[in-house]
Amino acid sequence: MADITLLDGSIGQELVKRSGDRATPLWSTRVMIDYPELVGDVHGDYFRRGATVATTNTYAVHRSRLVRVGMEDQVANLIDTALTQAERACAGTRGRIAGSLGPLLASYRPDLNPDPTDAANKFRELVSLMATRVDLFLIETVCSVQEAQGALRGTEGCGKPVWLGLSVMDEDGTRLRSGEPLRDIEPVVARFAPDAILINCSRPEAIPAALPIIAQMGRPFGAYANGFTGISEGFLKDAPTVDALEQRQDLGPDAYADHAMAWVAQGATIVGGCCEVGPDHIETLAGRLRAAGHRIV
Repeated sequence: MADITLLDGSIGQELVKRSGDRATPLWSTRVMIDYPELVGDVHGDYFRRGATVATTNTYAVHRSRLVRVGMEDQVANLIDTALTQAERACAGTRGRIAGSLGPLLASYRPDLNPDPTDAANKFRELVSLMATRVDLFLIETVCSVQEAQGALRGTEGCGKPVWLGLSVMDEDGTRLRSGEPLRDIEPVVARFAPDAILINCSRPEAIPAALPIIAQMGRPFGAYANGFTGISEGFLKDAPTVDALEQRQDLGPDAYADHAMAWVAQGATIVGGCCEVGPDHIETLAGRLRAAGHRIV
């Protein structure tokens, strides 16, 4: 049996749901501004359900996103709030904090590919604000080779482990959302040597085809899927809200655990959940992992 790192599940979607407020283009950042304690409550709930990693609510904390609402000068304050809430939840647990680094401009938009040098500088700023207070960095929802280059350059030399999360096409897990073959990421992995490679924010059905490809790259690997019916055209417009995405009704905790246990059978040692995968899913998955004889670390 294996040692398995159990990530948390959705942070942003969970915060939006728990706040009860109308979704905005600022997504969970708006919730964190209005209800900061709610962020720590969500982290704490995942720890109680079996997760061992708290992913900070910093996915969308980017100047390029905040400038739309005149809040680009609040980056440091927002990151401090997110880290403080993760630290509060971690107190007295064996949990680790993963500093989330989401796409600079928008999720699932490889067509917006930022210049790698410019992207690296922007990620480097975020890394400098978080490095002393996180256990690792989690680059999330990378949809193209160029996106990976910018983010990994921005985390280079940060002094903390870096995990690279790649998002693949819902209908073809062997390709990034840009359409590029997933295997094309291998030279970038060889160059920057991230400490783990993950598939994230993709349909769970797409992940089995992706895992053998990233398994060949010589790093610990794993996956955490989303629970959307698909990525709608409405969500691919500028400054969308999560209302443009629909939650699946056929992906309850047991069904999701079936998928994740299959990934573990393929050799994955890091699993968890992304958007629309909540605490109940993580609790069920934790129970299934223990019942199979795995140790959650």
